[in-house]
Amino acid sequence: MQKSKIGLDFEKVEHARSVARRIADQVQDFVGNYTTVAVERTICRLLGIDGIDENEVPLPNVVVDELKSKGLLGQGVAYFLGNAVIETGKTPQQIAEAVVAGKLDITQLPMHPVADTAKAIQPFVDENVTRIRNNRLRRENYIKTIGEGSKPYLYIIVATGNIYEDVVQAQAGARQGADIIAVIRTTGQSLLDYVPYGATTEGFGGTFATQENFRIMRKALDEVGEEVGRYIRLCNYCSGLCMPEIAAMGALEGLDVMLNDALYGILFRDINMQRTLIDQYFSRIINGFAGVIINTGEDNYLTTADAYEEAHTVLASDFINEQLALLAGLPEEQQGLGHAFEMDPMLENGFLYELAQAQMIREIFPKAPLKYMPPTKFMTGNIFRGHIQDALFNIIGQWTHQGLQLLGMPTEAIHTPFMSDRYLSIENAKYIFNNMRDIGEEVEFKEGGIIRTRAKEVLDNATALLENMEREGLFTALEKGIFANVKRPKNGGKGLDGVTLKADKYFNPFVDIMKGKK
Repeated sequence: MQKSKIGLDFEKVEHARSVARRIADQVQDFVGNYTTVAVERTICRLLGIDGIDENEVPLPNVVVDELKSKGLLGQGVAYFLGNAVIETGKTPQQIAEAVVAGKLDITQLPMHPVADTAKAIQPFVDENVTRIRNNRLRRENYIKTIGEGSKPYLYIIVATGNIYEDVVQAQAGARQGADIIAVIRTTGQSLLDYVPYGATTEGFGGTFATQENFRIMRKALDEVGEEVGRYIRLCNYCSGLCMPEIAAMGALEGLDVMLNDALYGILFRDINMQRTLIDQYFSRIINGFAGVIINTGEDNYLTTADAYEEAHTVLASDFINEQLALLAGLPEEQQGLGHAFEMDPMLENGFLYELAQAQMIREIFPKAPLKYMPPTKFMTGNIFRGHIQDALFNIIGQWTHQGLQLLGMPTEAIHTPFMSDRYLSIENAKYIFNNMRDIGEEVEFKEGGIIRTRAKEVLDNATALLENMEREGLFTALEKGIFANVKRPKNGGKGLDGVTLKADKYFNPFVDIMKGKK
């Protein structure tokens, strides 16, 4: 049996996990009955539909909106496309183009049995399932042949707004030692109920997530990876109103890491909780099948709530996110559960409390490539103190064997980082990771000391919170502001009008295949 370095009672851990599983089951009982416009657009994309109309509206949106406007979305786009394939002999792409041109109404064709429509679209299902499977094999072969960085992976961001400038900065970061490049998404894209098309050169605070931008950056990272002899992972964001669509586009273009967390969207983007939890389920099925590591957003709770007082909410959310991911078939090895080094640096013994938190989460989720976030809330613009805060964060990342170490920048509170800022951050982390390589195996934690006591307290508080949430249900708990001190109404927020109850003919041809049931 696993032995705890900080004296955790693993029976208590398993009790908390079982409570979280029951909370996740309650959510799944709801999710299983509904679909959304984003889920149906994702099915369109996975059947090969792409492109935009003369008004730059994506073809998947046109097809899905056609069904929604007639009150037929609950039957599912797969049924109508499969039926149209039988009647017209066209591909899903050709059918979508005919719908856009006003030459075909897929709701007015003679209707065939569900089994026949499913059979008609199976070749198109198989085509992109094979493409995603081959991307996964390609990644695995790259890692086997040219290797990868050691954990914690050094994780940096680029955020110029111009994909071509992002490429320059990403390749420079890889040459400096980065293992993961995250292309930050332009401000507000999570609230767009469509995915922009093509390569983009203008964005604010980041670059639009588009399939072409994914392709451009994947190609650039493969080139620099071969140059430096190390596979470089590409990260983007499948969160917001297009969560499963962007997951599908990332899977089709060979992305490796995706920010993917409904709770983050609910709390920090005011996206309707029903909509995004339904979307999250399909997005995680896709990510699981594609071998993509998801990142969850618990670190953000501590930007609005106190990191010392509310540490247990991070752990409780990690437990819930783990169980929701498992229900979607996404294994522990692909769960980059989030937490952060965000306590007030003036807190006495704050480093010990941060160490307790990180070691506790590492032991509770031993197989997960944990995503550890740097200090941001208490960055002041004093670059010298900021660099020291990041160094302490890096020490804990190495000490507790975190998986994905998102590097802090000394200029965090000043501007979008320059390449020179990233160089300093990577140099800081590499120095500490090498110099303190085995500290986690060398140092023991004092019985009855601050670290052991703190870990027990946080686990107990997280368990009590989960038990309360089980009684109330996740939706009610979110309405009461249980995470991040942010309250969200069940029927409020953005995107609720895109939720539809599934009807009798509904089927999603990708779920069973991607969850390994076919």
